[in-house]
Amino acid sequence: MRIAVVGLGKIGLPLAVQYATKGHDVVGVDVSPAVVKDVNAAREPFPGEEHLADLLGDVVPPGRLRATTDYADAIPGVDTIVVAVPLFVDDESRPDYAIMDSAAGSIGFHLTAGTLVSFETTLPVGTTRTRLAPLLENGSGLVAGRDFHVVFSPERVLTGRVFQDLRRYPKIVGGLEPEGARRAVEFYETVLDFDERPDLARPNGVWDLGTAEASELTKLAETTYRDVNIGLANQFAKFAEKSGIDIYEVIEASNSQPFSHIHQPGVAVGGHCIPVYPRLYLANDPDATIVRSAREANADMPKHAVNLLEAAYGDLAGARVVVLGAAYRGGVKETAFSGVFPLVSELESRGAVATVHDPLYSDEELNAMGLTAQPLGVQVDAVILHTDHGEYRELAASQVPGAKVFVDGRNSAAVVQVAPVQVTLGRPVPDALDGR
Repeated sequence: MRIAVVGLGKIGLPLAVQYATKGHDVVGVDVSPAVVKDVNAAREPFPGEEHLADLLGDVVPPGRLRATTDYADAIPGVDTIVVAVPLFVDDESRPDYAIMDSAAGSIGFHLTAGTLVSFETTLPVGTTRTRLAPLLENGSGLVAGRDFHVVFSPERVLTGRVFQDLRRYPKIVGGLEPEGARRAVEFYETVLDFDERPDLARPNGVWDLGTAEASELTKLAETTYRDVNIGLANQFAKFAEKSGIDIYEVIEASNSQPFSHIHQPGVAVGGHCIPVYPRLYLANDPDATIVRSAREANADMPKHAVNLLEAAYGDLAGARVVVLGAAYRGGVKETAFSGVFPLVSELESRGAVATVHDPLYSDEELNAMGLTAQPLGVQVDAVILHTDHGEYRELAASQVPGAKVFVDGRNSAAVVQVAPVQVTLGRPVPDALDGR
């Protein structure tokens, strides 16, 4: 097959590589000349994706994968187009379709009859049918469902382990009409491999949900569930702290029977997915009070972590506080919606001098994000652990000299005592803090 992948980011590029490894001719489209240059040189444009560098070396030199910035070069005559460009939310939590609309318009202008178009970017329910398909029709003069076919098939992978997740999870598809869905099932069965999953009610593989809307809701539901679950865990954690209870023991005990699946609490919920997709759901269902409350509860956690610090330390005015970790998730170089930003803002609002360390980022990169970089080993007054990087699990007192209070926001602190007072979110407040 001839396949075009629009958007060569942390999802789109591994997808393009996956298709090329199955022997198909793949062209990737991206607005960034630097990304295109890297791909055509078989270099990974971003670090951290397992197997990506090696696989680029396998598929680019023989010509199975190439990249371009030119839609006119990539789109005409292909069999399938997979769209993986970002969809953001604005400051009011409303979907910002600018990039998606631009991509759909450009695809439509060069679209040829007989093509299957699959959107993989997470979307509010109804977007594929009522917004994107008409954009393709307007640009091409063709009719969806007759001259070409449109489906929604959400990506269900985590950056850093995309190739593993492509095999692990069923591929969900939903079309605007049955023929498009049939072609999508055939396409994905050809380009993907699936692990055996005896735990599933039906065989692992490509699952047709019947409509694009059902497929859109599936992605929003599975991600919104995680946000709501984490919000519940965070509320349990706050109560446990006040009640002298260890929430982690409670969660382990609760989850020992098959009807409870409580997630872990934490200082922040970040990334492109969990903080964003509930807002896309709310765009369809603004009266979903549970979803809205969970989002608010999770967004409040950085402030709660600073409250814990202030209760242990006292007045934070002038206090030198280092936040450990800028990335939203351990081992991943990504700061999308990271809790580091509200943490630093909250600390500064109370007069603290907030600095940030992250082993994955250079000082220049941290400073460019508006953060103040600080290496380990510099004198500090207090520490908040934000990111569960493996490097922090063996943190030594010599790396945060002078720290009086250590607040662990991820239940992953060092075994060794690094400060006179150590507070873990969701665990009983130490006796040393009584009466503060």
